[in-house]
Amino acid sequence: MLLAAGSVKAQTVEDGLKDLYYQKYSSANQDFQKVIAAKPTEERAYYYQGIAQLGLGDNAGAAATFQKGLAAVPNSPLLTAGLGRIDLLNGNVDAAKQKFEAANAATRGLNPDVARAIADANSEIKGGDRGYAASVMEKLLNNEDGRKKKEMVTPTAADYIELGDAYRALGGENGGKALTAYDKALELDPNNAEAVTKEGMLNYNARLKEQAVSDWAKATNMDPKYGPAFYQLFQFYVTPKKDQLSWENAAKYLQSYIAVADPADKNESTYNQAAIAFYQKNYDQAISTAQAGLANANPAYKGKLTRLMGDAYLQKGDSATARKTMDQYVQSVGGDSKLEPNDFKLLAAIYAKVKGVDSADNAKIDSLASVYEEKYALSDTTKDAERYRSVAEAFKNMRDYKKSAEWYGKLVSDFSDEQNPSKIQDFFWKGTMEMYSQQYVAADSTFSQFIAKYPQQEILGTYWKGRANMAQDPEAKEGKAVEIFKHWAEIGGEEKTKAKDKMYPYQYLMIYYYNKEDKDNLKMYEDKVLSIDPGNATVKQIQDNIESVERSKAAANKPAAKPHK
Repeated sequence: MLLAAGSVKAQTVEDGLKDLYYQKYSSANQDFQKVIAAKPTEERAYYYQGIAQLGLGDNAGAAATFQKGLAAVPNSPLLTAGLGRIDLLNGNVDAAKQKFEAANAATRGLNPDVARAIADANSEIKGGDRGYAASVMEKLLNNEDGRKKKEMVTPTAADYIELGDAYRALGGENGGKALTAYDKALELDPNNAEAVTKEGMLNYNARLKEQAVSDWAKATNMDPKYGPAFYQLFQFYVTPKKDQLSWENAAKYLQSYIAVADPADKNESTYNQAAIAFYQKNYDQAISTAQAGLANANPAYKGKLTRLMGDAYLQKGDSATARKTMDQYVQSVGGDSKLEPNDFKLLAAIYAKVKGVDSADNAKIDSLASVYEEKYALSDTTKDAERYRSVAEAFKNMRDYKKSAEWYGKLVSDFSDEQNPSKIQDFFWKGTMEMYSQQYVAADSTFSQFIAKYPQQEILGTYWKGRANMAQDPEAKEGKAVEIFKHWAEIGGEEKTKAKDKMYPYQYLMIYYYNKEDKDNLKMYEDKVLSIDPGNATVKQIQDNIESVERSKAAANKPAAKPHK
């Protein structure tokens, strides 16, 4: 019996870290429980068990684990950092910062586990200080700051990956630094699939989508058991963008992910099976699988399963049940403040489709659709141009053109040209939506700015500036658009504009010169209109009016008949 007992391999922290690396959170949680049972003062086991619990969506359990660890290992900097992470998740930024600084000071910034714990929380969680995350990792890895030999840190791939994550979270010009950090991780561990997967995420953020897909595929080839890379490919193809969305590829990569996912995680397994059915458009199967999984799901998976059910009802055309499903969920979690970004997005899509019982109910539904769209866009403090654009387009599809113009305006004003490479289109759509919502003065201003910023688009901008002024002068009596349309013609607008679009300036100018009784210019624009539309009703009406006036004048000038004697 003693020999048998001795032959059983004792669980170690490294065993649990390996499962964490593969994002097998349920198995990792069990690993660390065994380590703690064997050694109740192993602070790393408590910390990483808490991280595994967070991966499972059990925030309360993670907080309890960190507290239990601090009772066993008082003043542990690593567990203090863990509680700082909980504070960030709860939105208590100041309390989190105090804990992070205390943990960092206690270790003088030289403990890799503590530094990574601080950096990871600040890089990954809403409200985290991305710059602080980078500085903590930079200090850890800077062996040239005069520290003693015994204080020198031997870098690991995990350290450089964390540094890369911090730079990636900072965004902008830090992308190059992030790539360098991931490359250094690969120098230390050439088969590190996590580093290659993170490089793919970096390339995706830089809009290098083909390179991103190539990186994720490379990671799966480097390590066929590395589930997170398969999951990134799944997420790529399930994203509703014209150059990404592929239900077939989404289902394929989700199947690949399931094949290597954690068998101990029953919640995830059930959700993935429901998701496979959803992406194969077997919505009834997706709904029944999700419903069956709700009974034993933790709070995080209740949300995921409910969203999937709501979306399945929506996709099969039952928006009323989709609305009921999500409304009940919102009530069960305690209101909108407890919802995630994807909840807001789905609710907006549902309320954009559902029909009310009367006009008052429809007005309420339309209002909620708008509210949820905006909450989705504003649910992350890290501004995302793609998310803003999806909201602008959603309002356009809802025919709420004023709101659409407002969000296209945010895309113009809130992002640099580098952050939003599609700004020229967004600028144009801002003006167009202002036209649709009859904000003609605003549209005039927008197209003036559009011309100034994009002089190569002067013809297009001048045309629409003219249209905006034409709309302010519907009877063409003030001539608000006359000089603008003349300039449009002078810069080649007539050659560059479609015939049906040229009718607007031609008819406006024709009516203007009719009002001014300028026969020469009137005749010129009548001919232009008739060259496009030979039977134009407005031309005929003008000609009839002129003939009528001339007959009246002739009659008035005719000598009166002499009376008979």
